[in-house]
Amino acid sequence: MAFSVSPSVIVREVDATAVIPAIATPPAAIAGVFRWGPTNERILITSEQELASRFGKPYSNTAWQNHETFFSAADFLSYSNALFVVRVVSDSADIAESDNFEAKYPGVLGNSIKVSVASALSYQDTLAAVGDLTGSVTFNANTISISAPSSIEALQENDILRMGNDSVGYQELIVSTFTDNSTSNTTFSYTVTTKNKYTLAETSLEEISVERKWGYSNIASSAPSSANNIHLAVIDYAGEISGTPGALLEFYENLSVNPAAKLSDGSNNYYITVLENNSSFVRGKTGSIVNPAITSPLYQNLSGGADGDGEASISFGKVALGYDLFRDANEVDISAIIQGKATSTNIANYIVSNIAESRKDCVVYISPTYAAAVAPANPETKMTEIIEFRNGLQSSSYWVMDSGYKYRYDKYNDAYRWVPLNGDIAGLAARVEPYESPAGFKRGIIKNVVKLAFNPNKAQRDLLYGNDINPVISQVGQGVLLFGDKTGLGTATGSAFSRINVRRLFITVEKAIATVAASFLFDFNDEFTQTQFKNLVEPFLRDIQGRRGIIDFRVVSDSTVNTPDIVDRNIFRGNIFIKPARSINVIELTFVATRTGVEFDEIVGQPL
Repeated sequence: MAFSVSPSVIVREVDATAVIPAIATPPAAIAGVFRWGPTNERILITSEQELASRFGKPYSNTAWQNHETFFSAADFLSYSNALFVVRVVSDSADIAESDNFEAKYPGVLGNSIKVSVASALSYQDTLAAVGDLTGSVTFNANTISISAPSSIEALQENDILRMGNDSVGYQELIVSTFTDNSTSNTTFSYTVTTKNKYTLAETSLEEISVERKWGYSNIASSAPSSANNIHLAVIDYAGEISGTPGALLEFYENLSVNPAAKLSDGSNNYYITVLENNSSFVRGKTGSIVNPAITSPLYQNLSGGADGDGEASISFGKVALGYDLFRDANEVDISAIIQGKATSTNIANYIVSNIAESRKDCVVYISPTYAAAVAPANPETKMTEIIEFRNGLQSSSYWVMDSGYKYRYDKYNDAYRWVPLNGDIAGLAARVEPYESPAGFKRGIIKNVVKLAFNPNKAQRDLLYGNDINPVISQVGQGVLLFGDKTGLGTATGSAFSRINVRRLFITVEKAIATVAASFLFDFNDEFTQTQFKNLVEPFLRDIQGRRGIIDFRVVSDSTVNTPDIVDRNIFRGNIFIKPARSINVIELTFVATRTGVEFDEIVGQPL
């Protein structure tokens, strides 16, 4: 504050407009096996379409599967639109490569990629001028035989062959195979796909010229603008990525082979830098720089890519390292962790103890193993094996377990798959307010279900629920729904935190209030600060109370808790008492038959 000896007006500004922001549900998180994409890196995904594009479609190969992980993520995204995905790979995964390029990420999908480059010198040239050709050209289906000078030897597969003259017109033929049929290199046959079907069955070659064009020149606006520039195409030649063999994945014009090249906006135009920053599929090898003096286009197929271990056999350590990327709450804000596929209780216990219990701001969603829920040795022991799986989990209010798997359609491979339900349960929770239960006929309907692996009856549900397992059931006329809202805390304590809505309510309230409380650090611990804190917290809790999430609350931050001793120790205390709303788990309906002459007022309220 300014100090004045003489009379004056001093203005002091106090900001009393701060509020605790409205409740928002942060993204969920999953780590597991995917076919493509960055490894050991958090990527925020907002839709199933983006998931398939960034991390590859589920693989139909039974020897290497990832559909459980993929669809756990995809199913969550059918309820919500924010999921951090971490791809993990085994040490046996490898990157596809060619002489000058390599795939951006490890995996078999890299073997489907072709990279083609044209320089100013190789973009287009004349192989035979008018008068150079003799004999005849014979068209047989998609095969052309031609007597020609040795200059046509420069043709390559994927080149565009431009033949004709002004009188008969010009045809552009894409060379798909190229075969030398003579030892003297004068007669060639090559299979072509015609851009416009050549109508002449046989014609004289004396008045026909032959030009070779880069196979992707029809996409470019023009030839490379300088001797140091190249055009570059990335092609899905086998169709494993896009589903269409030969589909163009990416196209770049006028990239430079000079590492210091800049565009007009100051950005680097070196082709290796551009690919590193922009390509989703390839990068240039720094030790094998493309030579701009090439006189023939480059067509390089990548090979040697390997997926490594699938989700059934990838090591626990690799998956744990993926989930470790969500350990620090200061680095990434999440509300849920999806287990995906489980082969044992190891990964679930690791996530709960090392991440959720440490962060204390997210819930782990767990399903039993495929062997327990879908294919036990004895089909009659499904419930027993599911309960055994739960008994291998440490007790905690930071996890929620469902009862198994669902059968759903895989549109990418036209097949049906067994998929764990934890992605769905996490999605149901993300769709409702934190203080609401995600279960039941109103909020617990599960999507994309053909059938359940285990549809427990009433007696089985009682046993499951008594062991903190939330049954998922199918009912005629109602659909498939989550029929429980317990956490893994156990019922012996009678704690309110044995219910998911209470756990999520406290996570949300604690996180929001703690964030605002940080703004009071280094302020004075006096009556003004204590009142200001209370005035921030009470409206926030009152809003939740108005939406039925809290029954009652009280905020105490005055001198009764901030005693002189506490103040002298540079500590500020705020005690927040909350009576959470409880979800209904049991409904008792009593129907009483009475005599005609009895007044209802006489019996209402009496023990029945």
